[in-house]
Amino acid sequence: MTWRIMATTTTVVIVGVGTGEWTVGVGVGAVEFPTKMLLYYLHERVWYKFIGLGVTAAESSPSLAEAE
Repeated sequence: MTWRIMATTTTVVIVGVGTGEWTVGVGVGAVEFPTKMLLYYLHERVWYKFIGLGVTAAESSPSLAEAE
């Protein structure tokens, strides 16, 4: 979440400086923040489901030796 805030702030500054309109920068940041979070979530779901990489249920559960 902190990375997303930093990245969005960077986008706002770049757009604000590039256009000279800080309201445009804030508007782009307001759209960019949730859009990139949604895209990241969808990317991870596709990666896990179709590529087959990720943590399996067996890997995420502690073994009996670890549980003791």
